[in-house]
Amino acid sequence: MFLVPDVVVRFFHRMASPPHFYTFTERWMPWLVGLFVLLLGAGLYGGLYLAPADYQQGDSYRIIYIHVPSAWMSLFIYMVMATAGAIGLVWRIKLAEVVLISSAPIGASFTFIALVTGSLWGKPMWGTWWVWDARLTSELVLLFLYLGVIGLYGAMDDKRVASKAVAILALVGVVNIPIIHYSVEWWSSLHQGPTVTKMGKPSIHVSMLIPLLLMALAFKVYYVIALMQRARVELLSRERNSQWVKNKIAMETK
Repeated sequence: MFLVPDVVVRFFHRMASPPHFYTFTERWMPWLVGLFVLLLGAGLYGGLYLAPADYQQGDSYRIIYIHVPSAWMSLFIYMVMATAGAIGLVWRIKLAEVVLISSAPIGASFTFIALVTGSLWGKPMWGTWWVWDARLTSELVLLFLYLGVIGLYGAMDDKRVASKAVAILALVGVVNIPIIHYSVEWWSSLHQGPTVTKMGKPSIHVSMLIPLLLMALAFKVYYVIALMQRARVELLSRERNSQWVKNKIAMETK
């Protein structure tokens, strides 16, 4: 049986503590911002300047450096939300609830960007801004799920009850994730099939692939930064009557 090292268990146990999480994010924020700027700059330079034009699409393909990482993040963040929701329901960990609701606006933003950039890409490639394609439609449903989580949480005054409700909604919505991922394989689709995540060698040249992966990493780091910022605000709102928050305010106002 695989045993989780004690140091890992202690780390996650400490991270579940709101005061420790707040201090941890405060310490790591400048480093994450610096890493994000480096990855974003390298990805954009490689994708927009170094990578060659596509032999069929020309330079119009370069929108993939925004579209594809955004689409990946829309799925990744929803899975983070569902996992956090399950942890919150089972173990009643407040920080998991905070991660869930703090992730929703970020995930909705990435999903919206994926849909918009996909439409901008689809117009010259398909001759239309939108088709009720399986991939596009299921991605639109994902946006509605994000908005549903945000709306449901905001509609309820008791945030602990609201957290349980949105956790259940997030878990129910997980069924849409494999539909999005495999839609181009299960149904006839105008959407391009997998080129990076397919089995075997990716069908994208390395000069185009490396900037794409750098952009994907940059977007993930951005998500961590935005999540930390939103989670800090949510924690302060929920814990405003706690002693550690009063002490933090007192220290910052000196």
